[in-house]
Amino acid sequence: MKLDEKPLVSIGIPTYNRAGSYLPQALMCAVGQSYSNIEIIVSDNCSTDNTEEVVTGFNDPRIRYFKHQKNIGPNNNFNFAWQQASGAYFQLLHDDDLIDPDFVQVCMAKAAYRTDIGLIRTGIRLVHGDLSLKAELKNQLIGPTTDDFIFSWFADMTPPYLCGTLFNRKGLEAIGGFKSRHNLFQDVLAEFKLAHRMGKVDIEEPKASFREHAGEITVNVKIKAWSEDSLELLDLLCAIASDKNKERVRAEGRKFFARKMYEMLQKSARAHGRRRPSMVDYLKVYRIFGVRYLPPPVYRRLYALYCWTGVRQAYHKLSGNPS
Repeated sequence: MKLDEKPLVSIGIPTYNRAGSYLPQALMCAVGQSYSNIEIIVSDNCSTDNTEEVVTGFNDPRIRYFKHQKNIGPNNNFNFAWQQASGAYFQLLHDDDLIDPDFVQVCMAKAAYRTDIGLIRTGIRLVHGDLSLKAELKNQLIGPTTDDFIFSWFADMTPPYLCGTLFNRKGLEAIGGFKSRHNLFQDVLAEFKLAHRMGKVDIEEPKASFREHAGEITVNVKIKAWSEDSLELLDLLCAIASDKNKERVRAEGRKFFARKMYEMLQKSARAHGRRRPSMVDYLKVYRIFGVRYLPPPVYRRLYALYCWTGVRQAYHKLSGNPS
């Protein structure tokens, strides 16, 4: 296949003040792709460092650089990036994440260079800030259907991370881009919508790396916002699931998202130098999802007391006795 016959793939890199840290590595990954028919869109969210100098220093004609005159917020910057794209497929590569040199080539070859597929997805690696490996997450699926995609995610068999995903650009436009109530699960919402509408291609091997560090946007968000976005996503999953599995998706989804929130609490606490999350946050998750994940031993007596108090108050209310 000739170069001009291969579909154009757009790599969007939204960035803010990371010229001296992660951005050069993300750019190196983009310009170093073995698949040559790409464009790279750098959307600078009004950085105050030397981002422009770093980007122009690559001197690569495939790079298109945009700098906002004021900070428009992370999610608006994400959407701006794909709106500038011309490719059949679009990848949103965060400025702290990485892709393998053959990421795009492997994805396009697996898709047989078709341009009508909603998603092309790979496995990913979780890495620390210094790029040391934390874990490899293969992209494994129970089967080909939307229900299989949902239950595979619930079973931690498939990681829906942005760095390992190519989105159909026209499909992304049709669903209105990346958006959710608090713009926390906006990427996963888009993935499930496009997979359901247009189908997907899956590659098991990790071909991208998600960097975990204290500066991530996600670790600085309150648990109530995460929970509300989780419920919005769960509503979507129930809507696109087959009729026979809707109740199962709702039940398993509540358990899954409660666990995710518990893990998010732990991650946020560590990022802020605390040994454990607050008891109040544990209780928020329990109230929202109705699913209990036992906190560390130091909290268990308080948790038991809280639960017992709730039972006692309910009993008095039903019996008509004052509490």
